[in-house]
Amino acid sequence: MSSRTVTLEHALYALALAIALGLRFLYLGALPLTDFEAEGALQALAIVEGDHPALGPTPAYLHLTAILFALFGASDFWARFWPALAGSALVLAPWFLRRRLGRVAALVLAFGWALDPGLNALSRQADGPMLAITFLILTIVFWLDGRRALAGILGGLTLLAGPSVWFGLLGLALGWGFSRLLPAPPSPVEAEAESAAGETGAGSRSAPVRLESLRPALGWGAGTFLVVGTLFLFSPQGLAAFAASFVAFLRGWVMLSDVSLGRLFLALPAYELLPLTFGLWAAGRVVFQKDAARRPLAFWALGTFVLTVIYPGHQVSDWGWLLLPLWALAAVEVARHFDFEGYSRWVVGGTMFFVWVLAVITWMMMTRLTTIDLTNPAYRWQWLILLILPLVGVILILLVGTGWSAEEARLGAVWGVLVPLVFFTLSTATGAAQIREPRTVELWYPEPRLGRAELLLKVANELSLYNTGVEADLPLTVVGVDSAALRWMFRDWQVDEVPALAPDQTTALVITPSGLDLTLTADYRGAPFVWRKKGDWQAASVALWYKWFLYRQMPLQQEDIVLWVRSDLMLEPPNSNLIP
Repeated sequence: MSSRTVTLEHALYALALAIALGLRFLYLGALPLTDFEAEGALQALAIVEGDHPALGPTPAYLHLTAILFALFGASDFWARFWPALAGSALVLAPWFLRRRLGRVAALVLAFGWALDPGLNALSRQADGPMLAITFLILTIVFWLDGRRALAGILGGLTLLAGPSVWFGLLGLALGWGFSRLLPAPPSPVEAEAESAAGETGAGSRSAPVRLESLRPALGWGAGTFLVVGTLFLFSPQGLAAFAASFVAFLRGWVMLSDVSLGRLFLALPAYELLPLTFGLWAAGRVVFQKDAARRPLAFWALGTFVLTVIYPGHQVSDWGWLLLPLWALAAVEVARHFDFEGYSRWVVGGTMFFVWVLAVITWMMMTRLTTIDLTNPAYRWQWLILLILPLVGVILILLVGTGWSAEEARLGAVWGVLVPLVFFTLSTATGAAQIREPRTVELWYPEPRLGRAELLLKVANELSLYNTGVEADLPLTVVGVDSAALRWMFRDWQVDEVPALAPDQTTALVITPSGLDLTLTADYRGAPFVWRKKGDWQAASVALWYKWFLYRQMPLQQEDIVLWVRSDLMLEPPNSNLIP
């Protein structure tokens, strides 16, 4: 048989890639860039226009995006293109780990990374973390696969990906340190398996690296670092941005984050129930069954978890590094439960069905409970029933294990839990990626997000088209609004940013913060727009957090801006509203 024959395994990897591409590229440019995204996009655009701006600490993203802007023009879609592509490419990494993880586990890992809510959210943000994750993982994968040149190229890109790289590398280092502090020699069987290549690359001792094998990687890495870091010498300030990335990471050790530990910890069960459930199960196997082959993954997860908690500048996006080993552990554990041979399909299927039904009933009851006030007798009984349902599931599994076999009970229970968790993961992924309508308040999506930004631009363009015959042709003055997203949105306009207006100025359009009245000689009419909004996390009660967990709804704080239009430019009579 030809080695190029397409197999079912190839088709399944193609399906995982298609899912990843769909979740990451669907409506990619629909939402306007937020302030933190627009900062980088504006710098990339400035490079294309021949300026030499001071660059932020993500030179790989900035220079690669500048190439897209030069080829296709600046847009929200192209600003987010490279993170989305990198997040999709990550799904292919398990293909190269099949001999180390196992073929089934590698496939499960590919689908897990394709569906994961956190990785999807990071892939749709115009910034460097997703590039850092993918570049580093592919560097390791190609190195283990013996492809030194590719590993060098990806390694050079990794160093240019921004502060998140240093976070990921320190998490790996902490995991290695923990593994050295807590040595656990493998059993003879495991030692023999490790010497025969092991089940994970990190789980087996590798031969000493020779200088001859390092030269191709170092050469290609240095070349990539210089070419991409200076954009073919067109933007040499990218090398300074590389140094700034390390400084930005260090700054996170002295600057407190605005994300509380409560929000940080809630992000895991709220989005990552599947990898948490099976990843912790696999980690328990490492501890109690001395599974030496999985220890490196478990310690990697432990190191990253500890770093995220103690890092003062932590963000929810930092969990992205934890998801890599956590999903790998979960994939290995899930792969153990594909052994259906020799078991009764009716028993396994029946157990799975009843566990699945109990899971659905539990979720439906949770959605009916709109309060956690136990003083109300009606709600108290509902909460009691909710607590009893898992106990019913445990009794059911024990009865199946006693009446038929423990293995059939295990398979039925695992798949009865796994199937609802897959649907839960897919649902939370569409929300975290902001591709589900109506859009909800998500922890993975950076705040503040924009409000009715597209409506503001639409009105301004219509006014310009009506008065000049061309969009973006009227002069626009921005007074007292410091917003990179606003600069990005009106990048094609003649914009003048000033702290205040002289009384005799007659600018066609003016944008001001809400509450600031114009005192000009010319007549102006204004309409407010919701510009920024964010969840009111600090004021949230336990009941509101419970409601958010179920529906992703949270009271919002909003910031308005006002678009003022000189009266002689209005499309409508003076007594009508600017916004219908």
